[in-house]
Amino acid sequence: MASVSGGVALSCPSKLSHRPSSSSSSSSHRRYVSASSVKMAVSVDDKKKSYTLQKSEEAFKIAKIVPFTNGLAKEFSCTFSCSKNSMNVIRDIDPKGSIGTSIELMPGGVNSPVRAFKSVGGQPILIDSVKGSHMWDIDGNEYIDYVGSWGPAIIGHADDEVLAALAETMKKGTSFGAPCLLENVLAEMVISAVPSIEMVRFVNSGTEACMGMLRLARAFTGREKIIKFEGCYHGHADPFLVKAGSGVATLGLPDSPGVPKAATYETLTSPLNDLSTVENLFEANKGEIAAVILEPVVGNSGFIPPKPGFLNALQKITKENGALLVFDEVMTGFRISYGGAQEYFGITPDLTTLGKIIGGGLPVGAYGGRKEIMEMVAPAGPMYQAGTLSGNPLAMTAGIQTLKRLKEPGSYEYLDKITGELIHGILDAGKKAGHAICGGYISGMFGFFFTEGPVYNFGDAKNSDTAKFARFYRGMLEEGVYFAPSQFEAGFTGLAHTPEDVQRTIEAAEKVFRQI
Repeated sequence: MASVSGGVALSCPSKLSHRPSSSSSSSSHRRYVSASSVKMAVSVDDKKKSYTLQKSEEAFKIAKIVPFTNGLAKEFSCTFSCSKNSMNVIRDIDPKGSIGTSIELMPGGVNSPVRAFKSVGGQPILIDSVKGSHMWDIDGNEYIDYVGSWGPAIIGHADDEVLAALAETMKKGTSFGAPCLLENVLAEMVISAVPSIEMVRFVNSGTEACMGMLRLARAFTGREKIIKFEGCYHGHADPFLVKAGSGVATLGLPDSPGVPKAATYETLTSPLNDLSTVENLFEANKGEIAAVILEPVVGNSGFIPPKPGFLNALQKITKENGALLVFDEVMTGFRISYGGAQEYFGITPDLTTLGKIIGGGLPVGAYGGRKEIMEMVAPAGPMYQAGTLSGNPLAMTAGIQTLKRLKEPGSYEYLDKITGELIHGILDAGKKAGHAICGGYISGMFGFFFTEGPVYNFGDAKNSDTAKFARFYRGMLEEGVYFAPSQFEAGFTGLAHTPEDVQRTIEAAEKVFRQI
């Protein structure tokens, strides 16, 4: 674990402009640091393109408020010449441009709230393509990407080996609705890697994994109450939308409308890193608490690591009270180490949820734990949970290929090195420009807050200057750097990020810090 305040001064090339080739090296080490990989990811163009989001703005307005009427498909095809494939799809399904009548296409113009840029302002960008550590929007702007599809792209976007494996799998079909051998392969990889998991159930999202985990914890213990921590996000299921993080924190929403009081009545909350509150909750609810669930390293209210000894203390108090300790490792699993946060900190929980990386960029989730607990899941036991696309061959294939790459020697050492250089450089640049800023990192996960700190919980994180973060964010976009559009989200690096990416980012941060 690293919390940093110093920095390194790095120079870097001028604005990125061209897409990398799709070739990949046969050596994982060379793939990360060789001259060929640097050339693939970074090129120099002295003529800086004027930054514009005109096409993104037009498309976003259409998605948000404009109905499909006669001729709209034609308007799309004329307006967005850089997205011809998308336009071909529209023309194929609606050649006369007559889809729908007077409807909004998507609430707020997006399919997940944080993408709407509500907390940072300005025009949301619409992505056209991704490759390696870079992404391109429909206006042709190129960005160094530190979101990585919110975590899954740890070996890089559109990895050639993953795409090739998916192409072969698709020849056999995209979904069977029946068992396939690929499920066994990925299950064995997960079980061998994650200390707490002796059996695993695959699902289709992190939210679904946490739903199944909660039902299982209650079924196994015969209790209903749970303890979660303020600012931790465990998906959008009703019991978890109490003082939640992620988009709930980003948008400043209260506990969500539509959630019955009965659904959250058994959900108890505590500030993160506050053991005394947890002890008081156990004392006040003796014999009633089924589980304590947390992100072992919080990413959904910004990057917040546990205080030394906090996870150990939670393990002790849950055992003493007959409750289960649950690590939500949807974000940290296979990211801060191959065995996740539990391997990194040496704490083995009773149950674990996973997602993101184990699907290699395709929809996936999983929950697992001790065999005696998991044997309660149907059809082995009475706790029912099912899913049409669970264990589908495409997600299993992408997950297998991603974990194979991560297991190669030097993967996590490389992530630690480049992430350390990145966060040190950003914090150092911010402090030199006179800004209050703090942050830290572990392996390929990082974050920073516009406050002096330290930040130990969501209450501390809310002291951040979110208006300043918004200005910083928009400035970095114009410099070709894409962070998560919220002060309350962690950032991610991957094996495709190069030293030149990091240097370019630090130079951009120095410039923007001076401007804001």
